[in-house]
Amino acid sequence: MEAFWWSTGVVALGEMGDKTQLLALLLAARFRRPWPIVGGITLATLANHAMAGLLGHWVARWLGADVLRWVVGLGFLAMALWMLVPDRIEADGAERRRGFGVFATTTVAFFIAEMGDKTQIATVALAARHPELAAVVMGTTFGLLLANVPVVFAGDRLLRRVSMPLLHRLAALLFALMGLLALLNVGGVASA
Repeated sequence: MEAFWWSTGVVALGEMGDKTQLLALLLAARFRRPWPIVGGITLATLANHAMAGLLGHWVARWLGADVLRWVVGLGFLAMALWMLVPDRIEADGAERRRGFGVFATTTVAFFIAEMGDKTQIATVALAARHPELAAVVMGTTFGLLLANVPVVFAGDRLLRRVSMPLLHRLAALLFALMGLLALLNVGGVASA
């Protein structure tokens, strides 16, 4: 259960102000159909994070415990620094996919937007650290949904009231803490 809650918290904070959160806002404004958007976000995230989690488990199995500890620790510290650089969304992918329905457009757009994103890389690192792959994938997916579903339903009213720089600093602090804990081997690194 620890892997689930760490994964949820890390990704929920890390997702604040992220380009996928902005994408959720754009899709909600464009289509005004929240449930297919939430379904598309869920499917895309589960698929993306399952692949990332499998990669993390593979890395954990093939690296020795000491090397893994350093890779995970330094990876989380790098994520902490990355959190301090806000994302900018690129052109709305939905405009180029006019033939798709709301669900399919959201699924494709979110899957592509998550490729190489902070939360995908965090999922790799979390899966390398925690042997409970399903808990990590479910936690990171739940964390992404916690950050994005309110945006789909409440939109810009919610984003105007939240201090993104503060949330980015809190997420950076959480990533730095996890990096230091991994480097100091507090809680152990999964050697699956």
